[in-house]
Amino acid sequence: MDFSEYQTSAKRTAIYPGRLDGRVYYPALGLAGEVGELLNKIKKQARDGKVLDKNEIAGELGDVLWYVSQIAEELGLRLEDVAAHNIEKLRSRDERGVINGSGDER
Repeated sequence: MDFSEYQTSAKRTAIYPGRLDGRVYYPALGLAGEVGELLNKIKKQARDGKVLDKNEIAGELGDVLWYVSQIAEELGLRLEDVAAHNIEKLRSRDERGVINGSGDER
């Protein structure tokens, strides 16, 4: 499955408040919650000295991806364009020797 297929399929399951002001905020807040759940699983596995359960982590990453997809959808962005832009930004930083730096404008 590519990003375009994923985004189309994920959109079909998006049921959240339809107020204009909530169209981006709701999935953005959901994204924060899912990232928190992902980090909590990693924290607990580290605390308990266990190997990360890849299936649990994959499930949480899938939830994170769903919310990222919905934010992109609400803003009229295509995930494949977002991904391509990110790779181009990283390539540029690598070529300029600033991949290990900090700040968005490096």
